Amino acid sequence: MTTLFGTADLAIGMNESVSRVRLFDGPLDISWHHCATTADFIADLFAVRFQSSRNDYREVRHSVGYLVNELMENAVKFRAPGEIMLEASMDSESFKVKISNDVDGDTATEFQRLLSQITVGDPSDLLIQQLEANAADPQSTGSGLGLLTLMSDYGARLAWIFSPADQADVVSLEIYASLPISQLHH
Repeated sequence: MTTLFGTADLAIGMNESVSRVRLFDGPLDISWHHCATTADFIADLFAVRFQSSRNDYREVRHSVGYLVNELMENAVKFRAPGEIMLEASMDSESFKVKISNDVDGDTATEFQRLLSQITVGDPSDLLIQQLEANAADPQSTGSGLGLLTLMSDYGARLAWIFSPADQADVVSLEIYASLPISQLHH
């Protein structure tokens, strides 16, 4: 059964001019270093059109880089063995990214539980509540702070689609994000 969390219209597809990056499992394994490198590359690639304004370039590059890095780190941290696919595009209104990977069934269940908590209500209020909860319990994990920060501070719209994979106890996860570009530059 396919399950959707977040904004449904984000998952309706990307435009034709999509850039794709595929990270494969291999002898070096996919690691945190690959997240930062990939995020920097994507941020540079999409911010270049704003070179005429140093402030716009820096703001777009930072916001795109933060979004991609946060989503890539989650994909690396929680993935089942296999590749991670990143697809990104930008128009005059927004930067859009889709990250696809597989997770095991338990991880999918736990993540869906978290999403059911952080996608209901105002992201700013939820972020404050989660910061307070983390301060009260520093050992807590899987808090969703990065996702809440993206929604609250960056205006990102997010959607997650969980679908059965080919293997038993493996779930295909697609994460969609849209970041408003028109608000970043003036």
